[in-house]
Amino acid sequence: MTAIKYLFFSIAFVSLLSCDTPEQEEKSPNILLIIADDLGYKDLSCMGSDYYETPNIDKIAQQGVIFTNGYAACQVCSPSRASIMSGRLPARHGITDWIGAPADTNWRKRKRFTKLLPPEYVRNLPHEYTSIAEAFKAGGYATFFAGKWHLGGEGSYPEDHGFDINKGGFEAGGPYTGGFFSPFNNPKMEDYEEEKGISLSMKLANETAQFIEASQDTNFLAVLSFYAVHAPIQTSEDKWNRYRKKIDAQGWDSVGFEMERRLPIRKNQDNPVYAGLIEQMDEGVGKVLQTLERLGLDENTIVVFTSDNGGVASGDNYSTSNQPLRGGKGYQWEGGIRIPFLVSVPWLNQTGQQVNTPVIGTDFYPSFLELAGLPQLPNEHLDGQSFVPLLANESQEERTLIWHYPHYGNQGGDPSSIIRKGKWKLIYYWEDESVELYDLEQDLGEQNNLAAQFSAEVSQLKTTLLEELDHLKANRPKIDPLFQLDSLKRKQAYYKTMLKERLERQRLEMLYPNWQPNKDWWGSQVTVD
Repeated sequence: MTAIKYLFFSIAFVSLLSCDTPEQEEKSPNILLIIADDLGYKDLSCMGSDYYETPNIDKIAQQGVIFTNGYAACQVCSPSRASIMSGRLPARHGITDWIGAPADTNWRKRKRFTKLLPPEYVRNLPHEYTSIAEAFKAGGYATFFAGKWHLGGEGSYPEDHGFDINKGGFEAGGPYTGGFFSPFNNPKMEDYEEEKGISLSMKLANETAQFIEASQDTNFLAVLSFYAVHAPIQTSEDKWNRYRKKIDAQGWDSVGFEMERRLPIRKNQDNPVYAGLIEQMDEGVGKVLQTLERLGLDENTIVVFTSDNGGVASGDNYSTSNQPLRGGKGYQWEGGIRIPFLVSVPWLNQTGQQVNTPVIGTDFYPSFLELAGLPQLPNEHLDGQSFVPLLANESQEERTLIWHYPHYGNQGGDPSSIIRKGKWKLIYYWEDESVELYDLEQDLGEQNNLAAQFSAEVSQLKTTLLEELDHLKANRPKIDPLFQLDSLKRKQAYYKTMLKERLERQRLEMLYPNWQPNKDWWGSQVTVD
């Protein structure tokens, strides 16, 4: 598509916003970006779950486009979030692990006894970048952020990177200060007496709704970044009990976990607490969508829903299953990087159309600029490509995507780098330089490694991947001179026996009618005086 056609397309988008008044015709679209934390590819009913219930998020899919090959830029949170904000890949911006993860010799303190020491990494979103918020602020937009940030501490909060208002975003990667029920004790968000017992997801939704109402006469970029569904997972007793009964009716396996390469992994979606936590997040989405409708802004607001990485099937709270995808958060397989990627542009009337062309988190930056009629910043969103033509049912040339995660995931993933081109996906392992090659069109579950049969494809993809990493000056792990194979084998034996047995007990206990995590269900039964 030519540059002239792109320009015409952007102008056409703006001109189609409304035909009520001249003022409305000139008004650029608002953008609402909703980011879930650790939500898996199949964790929505619109993405195929028959256990979790997400009617409000489903509405975004029903009114927009589902990118079936939507990807996070990394299998863990901070790198992926930095890529959304900067339009750069982790290998380029240098945040290659979640901020706070130990690196180099400090990694030994985790007592994982691994062969490699993960490399050091950048620990805050670089200030020399023009963030997506700064780009929109320069374009006359009011900018707002609510929820999880995890892109640096003091001096590198959302307000330090272009957001006019920040509600709840600081260095924490999870709801650690107060949990998922008030009081939240979040240093960037005020607790109110009348909010006793409210969920964190609804609190963030309320803050977002208040910003939208206050900004209805201007253009806005609002980022609602839920802490849900990050561990420690929590929900209310009524929601747990309803989903417990639902899994009873559906039937559940006597065995809930199987071994993946390093850790046990959850086989099925049968966690009633996690299901309730998803529903609470969905209710928060509903609150914001209803606010847009009530104010008459829904026809002029682009709504996007996505996740920062795959669902947690291993590690953390072992919360969900991403099947038919293999793995989950922290893993190099599709379950770690393929995510919900829903885009609703109201005037296009796409009504649930599915687009199979691969897209990635770095693409939000240039796409949002184009949809808003703002100038592209090619020296900023270096690794992003606008998906606007795909929204208009136009084709794009095949592109090559890469991922770089030279760390051991807390969830069982390996230090690895990935390249995808067309149907082929190659994984390069830093421990031993081995590779896996998968045909994603025929083997979405990545069970059949074709590297031995397709040596020419392996050679080409591997060369392209390593050359690109060299070009980006990507950080790399190194051999740990203190590595002892016997220590690793003892740790692996523990994972296969004692850990797996404990997980099975915990899973079954959560399905018993009399199960109770604590006496007040994490504050969800607070009595208001």
